[in-house]
Amino acid sequence: MSIGLQRGTVALEPHRTEWETAAKQTIELLKELLPSAVDIQHIGSTAVKTISAKPIIDIVVGVPELDDILKMNDILAENGFIFRGQDVQGQYLYVCGENDFRTHHIHAVKYGSEAWNNYVDMRDYLNTHEADAQAYSALKESLAQHYPNDRMTYTQMKSEFINELLRRAKNSRK
Repeated sequence: MSIGLQRGTVALEPHRTEWETAAKQTIELLKELLPSAVDIQHIGSTAVKTISAKPIIDIVVGVPELDDILKMNDILAENGFIFRGQDVQGQYLYVCGENDFRTHHIHAVKYGSEAWNNYVDMRDYLNTHEADAQAYSALKESLAQHYPNDRMTYTQMKSEFINELLRRAKNSRK
């Protein structure tokens, strides 16, 4: 199974059905571990069938109150979900993998928040707007070639286009 990437690096692969299987398995485990979660969904580029993606499974966990998940850190850690803190305001990040090799990023956010909606809307928009999905994929591929060992810059260079896609996604829901 082709899942995982060295921390801080960028390498893209065409969509793989194994990613969907891995996401479903992880979601089922998280549902068992986090019964108070309102919803748990596969997000990010591995959830978009027509674009290239870093082979890291992104999952968003929608919780009623954000800080409540912190009470579950020990049980999550026992099951391979390592708490990494609040790398983005309003959400907590958990990772899976060994040492500096990452296979999953779990984003805990308040259900119904802007962060929740952005994650779900972006995935849904790219899965239904082929031209924008392909433009996003082309941008990612170009950036990956320029910044294979600098994920921070790779991510920063995508942000303006992502913001435009989120604007389009929001408008398409109206």
